Amino acid sequence: MVITVSGVGFGEVRPILTPLARTHTMLLIAAGTLAFAFTLASFVQLLTESEILDFLGRQRMHKQIEKLNDHTIVAGYGRVGALVCEELAARALPFVVIEQSPEVSEDVRARGYLCVTGDATDEKVLREAGFEKARVIVSVMPNDAENVFITLTARQTCANITIIARAEQPNTPHKLRQAGADHIVMPAVIGANRIVSLLTNPGAVEFAELVTNRGSVEIELDEALIQSASPLVGHTLRDSDIKRRTGVIIVAIKRADGRLEFPVTGDEIMAAGDRVVLLGRKSNLDDFRKEYRVT
Repeated sequence: MVITVSGVGFGEVRPILTPLARTHTMLLIAAGTLAFAFTLASFVQLLTESEILDFLGRQRMHKQIEKLNDHTIVAGYGRVGALVCEELAARALPFVVIEQSPEVSEDVRARGYLCVTGDATDEKVLREAGFEKARVIVSVMPNDAENVFITLTARQTCANITIIARAEQPNTPHKLRQAGADHIVMPAVIGANRIVSLLTNPGAVEFAELVTNRGSVEIELDEALIQSASPLVGHTLRDSDIKRRTGVIIVAIKRADGRLEFPVTGDEIMAAGDRVVLLGRKSNLDDFRKEYRVT
């Protein structure tokens, strides 16, 4: 029976007559069968372990994405997208990357970022990245046509989300605005403007870079939304005495209807929904948010 079940055959190579020899043969067959099964199982595990770990990793990542709220979606992990992700990670802001290339997606996950592999123009992929609960989507694909299509898909899927899109060609911004983009960034134009500014006003440019580059100096430029429960509502900036109480300077006011008031005189009456641009040290900015209950 052992010979038949093990697949060795239907008989011995030569007659085995003693019980001891038969016991030895059965043990040898059993050991050989177990060794073969163990080797086969190890080989199968070697082939499937990476896939299982990858599946478990994706499941864990999806659960983390489901817990996010008011996060940023970065569509495209190219040269610009990588820099955007580095800045978001440095400021501890939650974000999810959408990348088409599986190889690039693995590199993104290896860096500790949440990443969904797929086409950002696909509504299913957007939902997988937590699109319904996201606050901003940043489309930084190297191709302008893809950025336009992603913007159009995002705007049709969610009317309230903020869309920031990258453009390379001069005629692309008009198309992006028609597609529904809220903000358009042209890296080439920004680079050219900065070069000219360094030639004409180097001191002002250096100061602006020091303020906007967090971590370089203690002074930061920030923005805050005035809530309805804030004591600023219904009062002027002069009456609120913000600078003396918190050490923060109000640089500009962006009204709820989109109007920008700059420079401020101190006689502006604040209202719920207004945004104020702040300049000050980080500790002072934190004090301002607590004192006046703004976000």
